[in-house]
Amino acid sequence: MAYFPAFIKLDNLKILIIGGGNIASEKLGHMLDFTKDITVISPKLSATSRELIKKNSLFFINKIYEKDDIDGFAIVIVAVDDVSVQKSVYEEAKSKKILCNSVDSVDYCDFIFPSYIKDGDLTIAISTSGSSPALAKHLRKFLQKVMPKSIDDFLKQMKRYRESMPKGKERMEFLDKKAKDFFKT
Repeated sequence: MAYFPAFIKLDNLKILIIGGGNIASEKLGHMLDFTKDITVISPKLSATSRELIKKNSLFFINKIYEKDDIDGFAIVIVAVDDVSVQKSVYEEAKSKKILCNSVDSVDYCDFIFPSYIKDGDLTIAISTSGSSPALAKHLRKFLQKVMPKSIDDFLKQMKRYRESMPKGKERMEFLDKKAKDFFKT
């Protein structure tokens, strides 16, 4: 079954990443596009993970994951190669109603990471529900090439219009025309 696409506001939601290697640093980098309320638990860190943690003043716990370490978190990302750890963390998360993603183990995921484009307020997510992450990646690269470079500036302008104009049909038609005209240039 396909995954439901949703954009989640991460304000006031604590994120835990279990693992500190290269895959963990990749997921950490993605999460930093949307929040800085991230804790990392790992006995070792890659150079990239260490740099991201330091640069963003994230909380780091230097240890192997233990049961109940997920308490108080809203989302857990398990980025370790040990499938038995992925399974146990996932089962614990399910019992505590915490969303869990186990990297490369869809059986232990409540959600997956889509390939995405982020440019200011614009976020475009692409998923194949795990059928072909490679296709999602190449589609993302294609969209990045054809996407107007000025889209962030345009979105800022549109936001100002929405904030300054009264709601209603006139505003809706005006904004629709502006968006349509943007792609004509």
